[in-house]
Amino acid sequence: MDERWLTVEDIRQYLNVSKETIYRWIEHNSMPGHRVGRRWMFKQNEVDTWVRSGGASEK
Repeated sequence: MDERWLTVEDIRQYLNVSKETIYRWIEHNSMPGHRVGRRWMFKQNEVDTWVRSGGASEK
């Protein structure tokens, strides 16, 4: 079965960070997200891979 799409709020809770951090990661750290209309949506496995590869670390 396909993995469901997660919202910014879902990802915020999953990673235990603020919404501002999520938006900063999208803009500056190439966090894998997809625009659907005006909303950002995420696949958990893409975010997990991005975090493991060091994408969430401070540069």
